[in-house]
Amino acid sequence: MSLPFQTIAVVQQGAVLHLTLNRPEVRNAMSLRMVAELRLALAEAEASAGTEHAVRVLVLRGAGGHFCAGADLKDMAAARMRAAQNDGSDAMAEANAQFGELCAAYARTPLALVAVLEGTVMGGGLGLACVADVALASDTALFRLPETSMGVVPAQIAPFLVERLGYSQAKRLAVTGGKLDAAAALHIGLVHQVCGTHTLERALDAVLHDILACAPQALAATKALVSRARHHDAQHLVAEAARVFSQSAASAEGLEGLTAFVQKRKPQWAVS
Repeated sequence: MSLPFQTIAVVQQGAVLHLTLNRPEVRNAMSLRMVAELRLALAEAEASAGTEHAVRVLVLRGAGGHFCAGADLKDMAAARMRAAQNDGSDAMAEANAQFGELCAAYARTPLALVAVLEGTVMGGGLGLACVADVALASDTALFRLPETSMGVVPAQIAPFLVERLGYSQAKRLAVTGGKLDAAAALHIGLVHQVCGTHTLERALDAVLHDILACAPQALAATKALVSRARHHDAQHLVAEAARVFSQSAASAEGLEGLTAFVQKRKPQWAVS
């Protein structure tokens, strides 16, 4: 990474980039600086494609036993006061939009995204959990959507809640100031696996092993096609899907994958 980070810890291990929200004293509440640093770390990871140290998987987690307590309200209020003193702009809306752009960027990344969820997963943290390709939860995780109980709106989170959980469950959580333990989150599909604290790292290793067995360009193309399938019925995607398949089959990855299958060996991209 090109710049030092103050609110996140960034560690690359092979093709896996670990991004840890690192403000444990406030349960990793998300400041504007953290939003900017997460955007920068993602951009640099995506820019590494095709290089010797290319990132293929992002692991997003929190320090100190908690994932994220949502937005840092003190930070947002300070931004609003500064803007009011300077030009009168709606700094609260601007800050909220920055968080929305963060979620959207992580939702559309071609890289695989794994969230490791422990302790508090609240507000904006819940939104980030919803955009992960794979969400692993510790049995310590507690999920909350407290915005409506605080007199505000989960504005940027709402679309990702609907996408992850469907309209009915998203609406239920919104109107009740939703509180879920890990088992309930698994039941409604918010997370994909729940582990004890002593088995969480083993579960993460297993997920990373499976992801790294997949070809990175094929994985990215599959994510893009699945994303489009949310908004189009299957019939309208037939021609596009055929084109994507043909391109992948004729690519260097496709040729390597077929050759490896015939020769009964692992493809070059697979990590042993």
